[in-house]
Amino acid sequence: MRVLLVEDDEPVAESLRRGLLRYGFEVAWVTTGGAALSHSDPYDVVLLDLGLPDTDGLDVCRALRERGDVPIIVISARSDETDRVVGLELGADDYVSKPFGVREVIARIRAVMRRSRPRTAGTGPDRYGDRLTVDRKAARVRLDGEEVALAPKEYDLLAFLTEEPGALMSREQIMEAVWDANWFGPTKTLDVHVAALRRKLAGAVTIEAVRGVGFRLEVVGADRGDGSGPS
Repeated sequence: MRVLLVEDDEPVAESLRRGLLRYGFEVAWVTTGGAALSHSDPYDVVLLDLGLPDTDGLDVCRALRERGDVPIIVISARSDETDRVVGLELGADDYVSKPFGVREVIARIRAVMRRSRPRTAGTGPDRYGDRLTVDRKAARVRLDGEEVALAPKEYDLLAFLTEEPGALMSREQIMEAVWDANWFGPTKTLDVHVAALRRKLAGAVTIEAVRGVGFRLEVVGADRGDGSGPS
């Protein structure tokens, strides 16, 4: 996922940038509102500081929202409720007050990305290969047309792993996304849920364990170039 980070405080930006990179995000960092508005490379979400040296971040927020619907998360030392309300009214999707932790920001990013995924009327379930479908709207999974009974966290885990088939997800990424951003329990529960999905979806997907890192879901029989994945 590509992040445009707009932050003029170098220590804050470097810390956030390192944390995001560690979790697999791509980060483009700019320090001014002008640089943010002239940034031409594509990005999936904006992290926007309000206290910029050349212009008010609220004006940048307004300009970015007028251009399109890319999610915007305001990050600011301003804790006044008025700033929060104005930022949200101008089109920001969320507001994080400094100081904050990288985990909180990542949780906010994932939350706004889930909310912003376009789901139009008539859009059917996402298909993975010839056998598996995941209906995210109804939270139902079917294998060869028959509904598969999944526990709530089994479904959440499958929904997360199928967002990017073939991508290696670290244990920490998975635990934060599926369980909780502040989860500190044993990760054995993750292995149990992975084992359950392997058993219930055998032949449709494989979930490879990468020792010391995490897991990678592959769609059985899917050509990387055939477009299998969320529709």
